[in-house]
Amino acid sequence: MGDIKRSKKKYITPRKPWDKERLHKEITLVGKYGLRNKRELWRAQAILRGFRERARKAMALPQEEREKQRKEIVSKLHRWGILPPDSTLDDVLALTVENFLDRRLQTLVVAKGLAKSVYQARQLITHGHIAVAGRRVTRPSYIVDRMLEDKIDYAPTSPLKNSDHPIRKALTGA
Repeated sequence: MGDIKRSKKKYITPRKPWDKERLHKEITLVGKYGLRNKRELWRAQAILRGFRERARKAMALPQEEREKQRKEIVSKLHRWGILPPDSTLDDVLALTVENFLDRRLQTLVVAKGLAKSVYQARQLITHGHIAVAGRRVTRPSYIVDRMLEDKIDYAPTSPLKNSDHPIRKALTGA
């Protein structure tokens, strides 16, 4: 049993810390998705790595077990809105970290037009102005299910719920 206060890392640091090409890709993704630091990117890469590892292991299994594993993996990714329900294990292996970063609450708030930028979206989320299905979510890295994507809105108790709020007016350009 581990100590509750000392949870284990959910990411792996790069093997070559000063690889110029990797550093350039990482800083581009951090800026595009408004991540706080590279740890958030590494966490998304760890999630992708886990799904790809499960898919590779499933490919080595006999046909009936492989199909069962494929259904489990693809159903989870379909629920998250990353893959269609009839995907193969090769589709899972072809995923990129951007597929997972696109499903973060921070990115979807911008896509829905509730914030002007990913940085403003992050601020609104951490300050408790954004709710998913009526429940306030204060974690920008929250992975939004496909079913809940349409239920992203301002929190019921947030002053931003009022359409006359200055931030809302700035978003609509009125």
